[in-house]
Amino acid sequence: MEQIKIGIVCYPTFGGSGVVATELGKALAQEGHQVHFITYSQPSRLDFLNENVFYHEVEFRSYPLFEYPPYELALASKMVGVAMNEKLDLLHVHYAIPHASAAYMAKQILKTQGISMPVVTTLHGTDITLVGKDASYEPVVTFSINQSDGVTAVSEDLKRETLEHFNITNPIEVIPNFIDLEKFKKQKKDHFKRAICPEGEMLIVHTSNFRKVKRIGDVIQTFYNIQKTIPAKLLMIGDGPERVGAEQQCRDLGICNNIRFLGKLEAVEEVLSVADLFLMPSEKESFGLAALEAMACEVPVISSNAGGIPELAIQGVTGFMSDVGDIDDMTRKALFILDKNNLPKFKENALNRAKEFDITRILPRYVEYYGKIIEKTHVSAFR
Repeated sequence: MEQIKIGIVCYPTFGGSGVVATELGKALAQEGHQVHFITYSQPSRLDFLNENVFYHEVEFRSYPLFEYPPYELALASKMVGVAMNEKLDLLHVHYAIPHASAAYMAKQILKTQGISMPVVTTLHGTDITLVGKDASYEPVVTFSINQSDGVTAVSEDLKRETLEHFNITNPIEVIPNFIDLEKFKKQKKDHFKRAICPEGEMLIVHTSNFRKVKRIGDVIQTFYNIQKTIPAKLLMIGDGPERVGAEQQCRDLGICNNIRFLGKLEAVEEVLSVADLFLMPSEKESFGLAALEAMACEVPVISSNAGGIPELAIQGVTGFMSDVGDIDDMTRKALFILDKNNLPKFKENALNRAKEFDITRILPRYVEYYGKIIEKTHVSAFR
């Protein structure tokens, strides 16, 4: 297919939807497609120069009349402007709220200008499982999804939950999240490992946005159990509302010397390169992107069996899954993996599974889907 001009709308934050949208856009640009990011600040991973990548900042001002700035209106207006000026072929919005509804508004405005603009909406998780179920948002979410020209979800589990809780008439295509194995791979960081684990301790890592759904307390408690049996250290990457409680839990358990809270990190792959085990006891994960990043760096995963995780992890092969909240089971399985006789095979298996989600395998599915949606809405992809 010839070059497609794509407008990508996302949250520019460390969250999974923003990361996936940004990495997708960068990969599309490297394949020769023209990508226009439309958001309120530069995405955190939009850190490279490419002639096919453009960034359009959504500016929204507050007026005395408004208690809160009307971001959705500003976003819709910016989408219209970019679509017209850059002659976009397609808008791809990530995270339903408020991007899908803003895209619908932009589409209707463009229609008055004689422009038929296809819109693809990608559902990522909490836009459906948490926010979307709120009665005050549900009608708009349902309408926006049904009015999209194409809808994708990052896992079969998220598709199932969407169809279960919303009256969706649009078909949903499952295109899983992906990993760039050129970036996320085991690096030689032995000096870093020695600095953290000077006595050769096992290094365990958790990374998330520290929200309640991530069950940060279970991470700390599982680690506490592990370090009672074998020498180990824990690195906590990320930040959020549960961090203060987690730090207090460490103090209460008397294990602060074995745990470091590193905050938000750009180069997560450097830390994962020296890790022996990744903990993800989440109550809900629509896909489990953090686990995939760990696996790409040859780190086996102990996780819950919730949401879309079983579509990524392979029980007893890439690590183990336990019921949500079963800390004792997670501890037993973690100790089994960390046995020096077992660990190398789990590391190898984790990488092999991650290769199945390499962006070079997933990207063509998005490009093919774009072509199908563009053709369906009678907009030529060839300028």
